[in-house]
Formats: sequence, C-alpha cells, structure tokens
Amino acid sequence: MAKYSVHQQPVETLLSWIKSGEIAIPEIQRPFVWKSAKVRDLIDSLYQGYPVGYIITWRNPDVKLKNGELSAGKKVLIDGQQRITALTAAVVGQRVLNKNYKEINIRIAFNPITEKFEVLNKAFEKSSEWINNINPIVNDEISVFEAIDEYMNLNPEVDKRSVIKTIEKLKGVKTKQVGIIELDHSLDIDTVTDIFIRINQKGVVLSNADFVMSKIASDEVYGGNKMRKLVDYFCRLLVDKDFNKHILDNDTVFANSDYYKASKWMATGSDDLYIPDYIDVLRVAFTYKFSRGKFSDLVALLSGRNFETRTYESDIAECSYNLLSEGLTDFVNQTSYQRFIMLVKSAGLISQKLIASKNSLNFSYALYLKLRNECMPESEIQHYVKRWLVMSLLIGRYSGSVESMIDEDIKQINEKGVKVYLQQMEQNHLGQGFWEFSLVNQLESSSVNNNAYNVYLAAQCYGNAPAFLSKSMKISSLIEQRGDVHHIFPKKYLAQNGFIPKQYNQVANFVYTEQATNIKVGMLTPQNYIAKVATQIEDGVFDISTLDSKIGLEENLLLNDIPKTLHKATHLDYNDFLVERRKLMAAKIKTYYEQL
Repeated sequence: MAKYSVHQQPVETLLSWIKSGEIAIPEIQRPFVWKSAKVRDLIDSLYQGYPVGYIITWRNPDVKLKNGELSAGKKVLIDGQQRITALTAAVVGQRVLNKNYKEINIRIAFNPITEKFEVLNKAFEKSSEWINNINPIVNDEISVFEAIDEYMNLNPEVDKRSVIKTIEKLKGVKTKQVGIIELDHSLDIDTVTDIFIRINQKGVVLSNADFVMSKIASDEVYGGNKMRKLVDYFCRLLVDKDFNKHILDNDTVFANSDYYKASKWMATGSDDLYIPDYIDVLRVAFTYKFSRGKFSDLVALLSGRNFETRTYESDIAECSYNLLSEGLTDFVNQTSYQRFIMLVKSAGLISQKLIASKNSLNFSYALYLKLRNECMPESEIQHYVKRWLVMSLLIGRYSGSVESMIDEDIKQINEKGVKVYLQQMEQNHLGQGFWEFSLVNQLESSSVNNNAYNVYLAAQCYGNAPAFLSKSMKISSLIEQRGDVHHIFPKKYLAQNGFIPKQYNQVANFVYTEQATNIKVGMLTPQNYIAKVATQIEDGVFDISTLDSKIGLEENLLLNDIPKTLHKATHLDYNDFLVERRKLMAAKIKTYYEQL
C-alpha cells in the first residue's frame, strides 16, 4: 500500500485551499520566522520556474459517525507553513506576524527591465524603474494592461515589448506549480515524523504538539479550531498585552466566546516566572485531563481512535474534544493559574532562572489542577505539589524522555494516589545516599544552571536568608534585582595563585552579596576581609559590611552555609573549603525539602 502520493498544484489552487479550509494550517497565528529576503527568493524561484520544495499534508482519518456513515478527513499541513505564509504575504498581500508578534507587511518590488525582485525599501519606492508591490498584479487586482500603461507612463524610454513580456511572466507566478506530498491517513505519527525528517534531510525535530495543533485547528465540528485560538491567544497575551485590542477588533466571534472570557484576564495580568508556550499549555491540559503523557495518544483520541477495535469513532472524538476543552479552560483560569504561581514562589522558586526544567513546572501545574479537581484540601495540595516540583528538579526527572516520564508519573499517581507514589519516588531517589553523596557531587560544578545549585538558592529564598555580610538585604531581593554573585575566595586572588576559571568559579565559592560589599572586598583573602569586618564592628564602622555585631557576623556566615574555617583561610585551604561547603549546602537543601 502506498504511504503517500505526490502531485503538483498551481500556487493559486493551493492558496484557495488554504482560504477555504480544505488544508488546515495550525500555526497561522504563530510568528513568521523567514527573513523578508527569503520571501523575495521564493517569488524569484517561482518566476524563474525553479522548484520551491514540497508542501507536506497528512489526511485525517475517516471517522465513523453515529449513523454509521464515514466522514472524510481534511488535509492537515505538516510542513510548509513558512512557504505558504510567504506566498500569502507576497501574493495575497496578507500581513504576517514577526517574531515579536507585530503585524507587518512584506512587499516585494519588481524591476521589469532587469527582471530582479527585491524587498521594498525607500530607495526602490522612489525609483520609477521598480514596481513597488507585485501583489496587485499577481493577485488580479489590476490587469496586465493597467500595470503596463502605468509603468510606461513613468518610464517612456523603455522598450514596451520587453515590459509586456516580463509583466505577463510576473502575472504567471500564481500558475506555477508547487509540489504536494499527501501522506496516507493510515500512517501513525511516528511514521509521519520519520517521513518528514527524511524529506527535509536536516534532522528537523517535528514536535508531536504540532500534530495536536494541526488536529484541533482542522476541526470545526467539536470546536477544536476555537481551542487552538484559545491556546495561541493566551500565549500571545502573555507577551503582548496590545494583542487584546486586535482580538476585540478583528475576531468578534472569539471575543464573544467563553474561551475569551476565561482567558482575557491575561491582557492585564503578568507572569515572569512560568511563561508557557503552546506546547506547555497542551501538555498540562492533556496530562491533567487524560492522565496520559504522550501527544501521539492525544492525536489518536481526537481522531476518535478506539484502541481496542483499532477503528475511529465520532463518540470518542467528541468526548476527547470535550475533555481537552475542559483542560484548556482550567489551565487559563485566573484563580488556578495565579495560585499555582504563588505556590511556586512560596517554595522559594521566585525567579525563572532558578527553574531549569519547564516540564517540571508543567507536570506540577497538571498535578495542581488534578488535585484541585479532586477537591483535596488546599494545604495538602500545596505540600504535594511543592515537593513534587522540587524533587523533580533535584533528580532531573524530565530531562530525558519527557513524554515517557510524564506518562508513567501521571498514570502511577492516578492508580496509587499522589501520597503513596511520592513516597515511593522519595524512597527510590532521595535516600541517604542521595543527600550525602549524589547531591554533594552535583554541587561540584562551575555552572550556575546546575539544578542542585538553583534549588539551594530556592532554599535560601524560602528561609529568607540574608545576603553575605549584610544585615538586612535578603538573597531573594538580590536575585529579583539581578544582584551581584560574589566569590567567597576572590577570583583574582585565586587566579594569582594558579587556580583556573573552572576551579575558582565553583558554585560552592558563590554567595549573593550587595555590590558595595563585593567592591570593598576586592581581592582580599577571606582571612583578611573577615578580620577587617570584625575590626570594623568593634570600631562601629560599616565599610565592608552592614553587620553591627559579632553574633550577627557568626549568624550571617551560618545562614550562608560558610564553613567556620573561613576566618583563617588562604588559597591553600580552598579545596578543603569547597568540600566542606558543598556538604553544608546539601544539608540546607535536605532541611528545606523536608519543610515543604
């Protein structure tokens, strides 16, 4: 059986299919990442009759309706969105979104004498030799005769016959053929992905979330197309508050929907901690509502897949769309969303840079929604969600096979309950060996993106710890204000004594401190600057530090997990100091985790 068919269609037919919805484009609202020059090159290739690559579509499976009849599936665009967007921009004149979510026009200018295309700029706009915009000619807004007359009036000295020839050739761009590869509906996602990669020959990763977006964008029976807008619009409102006006002005149908009512709060809301994209939104809603983790399962369920009979049934499709709708609506719910963000911050994870794994956040939010839906008391929800989030960060739970791990975890929680499964995870991953050896080893790193180090900083924020050598400034304030990270053993001092960056930039040599303190310490040895702080306390001078008592100094060093040997340490003690501080940092993390 053939897995796909290959055929050619003229540009105008392809664009008419897009307009009529015969081919569903899932990401029409997402940014257009091609540079304008690439659009110019595409038009030039069509003009010259060169091949422009293939559009890949995948036909949705036929679904059995309640009356027993089969409903033919639509074509879904799998690859070629950027090319189609380029064509609609240059040929149809449609505005596109740039990477900053701003709507822009891409106008392609044409010189009938040299037969060259360029992206329109002021120089071409002022030159009579250039037609400012090919769109009205190619799109039949003006006739070839009108275009020729207009051009000849501005350029009377030019050979009219050559202008007629080139403008007619320009007009013919829309009749040029584009290759279409149509994949058979019987193929599964893995096969489709494999074909996609082989055709592209670039090893391009095709996210299964894109298949989900394709699937829901192409559905008008169960409101999937509106769900796709909910996902896109919500993610866009996160980063572009002005987009709300665009919705109200240009999409009144959506603006009057329950989806808009549920999500419009983000137009005035803010989130600098989570910032989910469309994949995150889908993952959370799917994991929470379907107790599954693999997007390929969601595509199958939305297609009406009966896993037992291996047929496609409209009842299953309808039920799946309803569940997804509930999941997405709960995701964007203002109360749930904001409470979850507050919960994360209350665990000391106050900044995006402390959370290396977005999927740890995703799973934790899915768990939060699930437990709320089960009416678990809020205090218990907070306990389990905080612990799960921190545990998953510490062990790098979602750093590998994300979908498989999420699938396993949500199914186990569903089966055993969160309390039992979390205990099981703690016994398996957070035993004595983890706290005393594995975690200490993780802290032997010069990377500040280290999970263990970031959780250590969260523990400091959670405990409201003061900045190094500071009486009132908190570490949390410095992290929020992007304050200075200070080397306990100054790096210039260590470098002078033969240490290399990988050694002096160890995370166990880092503390957050006020900039003034950092500057005053300079390249003094720890022995010298701690002695100087002690002397200044006695003299009532607050030059290096704002600490005003020796007890305060001892407490500050203790809360920053500084070994007691610091007051007499030189470069000769540096490596022993690191070993001791890592143990203290790991102990702080353990205490913090047990308090959650």
